[in-house]
Amino acid sequence: MISSFFLAAKSILPLFLVILIGITLVRLKVVHRGWVDVLNKYALWIGLPSLILVALVRLDFKFSEYSTLIVMNSGYLVFCTLLAFPVSAVLKTSVKTRQSLFLLLGFGNISYLGIPLIANALGSEALPSAILLSGVYPIWMFTLAIVLIEMTGHEKVHLVGILKRLVTNPLLISVIIGIIISGLKIPVQSTLIKTLDLFGQSVTAVVLLSLGIFLGSQELGRLTEWWPVFGLVIVTMIILPGLFYFAAKGWGMNNLEFRASILDAAMPMGLTAYAMTEQYQLNALLTGRLVILSTLLAAVILPVWIVITA
Repeated sequence: MISSFFLAAKSILPLFLVILIGITLVRLKVVHRGWVDVLNKYALWIGLPSLILVALVRLDFKFSEYSTLIVMNSGYLVFCTLLAFPVSAVLKTSVKTRQSLFLLLGFGNISYLGIPLIANALGSEALPSAILLSGVYPIWMFTLAIVLIEMTGHEKVHLVGILKRLVTNPLLISVIIGIIISGLKIPVQSTLIKTLDLFGQSVTAVVLLSLGIFLGSQELGRLTEWWPVFGLVIVTMIILPGLFYFAAKGWGMNNLEFRASILDAAMPMGLTAYAMTEQYQLNALLTGRLVILSTLLAAVILPVWIVITA
């Protein structure tokens, strides 16, 4: 068990070393917080779409083979999102914190960290599952979670805005285009594939460096202020993925799909949720601290999940 843990930790150690480099660079004032926006835009609009397209074009995609993966993960995301209602009622949170929980309980860093981590830990054979999930998660974030945020706030639901965010999401678009090309077996020039592959190979270091710069540029505050954040990490990275582990086991997913699903469920909080809490003026302080603490603890928690699912 211990040796398996260290092997799992070793497989993802390079990823966290890149994050550590980002933290170090910003603390040494070699880079600054403004780099995060630039690097994220590169990853969102160029790097990750290229990685997704190349992987799906090379895949002989059949929807029937991945239907269980999509349905099970969709059910998990709906459950986590709606769980915000009883959790906020029991804890008697503010309205803004309850609205934040719609994003915080289920939507981890499944693209920027999830895709490279799953590829490193489980091998390239698990990459299609990770990529498809990078399309499933935004669908539920930009529909159910955002609708609930707007419904429970003081403004009317902006369906046009929600639809616009969904159809202009580069990751979702690249997943759809890749599935169409793969499913219809549309021929693609090898030169184009090689070019996209160059961008795709660069994106892992870019997104992890960006995450490190973000973590290193945040104010830490007092230790006592972090106890609620620690509790939220336990819930989102251990308890909820644990429930998903027992619920999804034996429901038709193959081993790689199952492991990718659990690892994505256990991912630390991502920058997309943080950006959404900023945009809607919710509890951005809680979300930012959750990004920091969950990412740091992921270096221990994720190897445990890799061992458990193996």
